[in-house]
Amino acid sequence: MTKPLNHRLAVYTGTFDPIHYGHLDIISRGSRIFDQLIVGVGINPDKQPFFDQDERVELVRAVIRPYANVSVRPFTSLAVTFVREAGARIMLRGLRTTSDMENEFTMSLMNLNLDPEIETVFLMAKEEYSHLSSTLLRQIATFGSGNLEKFLPREVKDALQARVRERQTGKRGV
Repeated sequence: MTKPLNHRLAVYTGTFDPIHYGHLDIISRGSRIFDQLIVGVGINPDKQPFFDQDERVELVRAVIRPYANVSVRPFTSLAVTFVREAGARIMLRGLRTTSDMENEFTMSLMNLNLDPEIETVFLMAKEEYSHLSSTLLRQIATFGSGNLEKFLPREVKDALQARVRERQTGKRGV
């Protein structure tokens, strides 16, 4: 028999490679809506991450400290499976654009098919974050143009710039 799911607990999943202010806005808003919010840091087999999973978990932990009801956990399963294992009834997702909406709609229908007890709740990105993506921020950091502090917390910006230097020089910790 499975344990009952908590409707006041939500899980926000992603790769967070790296976490940026758009993600933090969803976390902040989700923390006000739900009693508890778990940020699930996953692995996407279709992506080549800049940071390994443990590094991404640590970066997320560093920037969510102000939110007493938010915790971070790594996961390696399907997101809907992770939400179920966490005992949550709600999967929180952020939407930036209409293309996000199409992808998220398809994913939420599949998740509902896989586990009919788990509901997906969507939060629209604030206008100032609707253009942010981790992929674009990695590109900006790689080519060294732009003020990343507008998009990333300082500790994340510093870690991203250090990783770019490591990749360019081939040396760790330079």
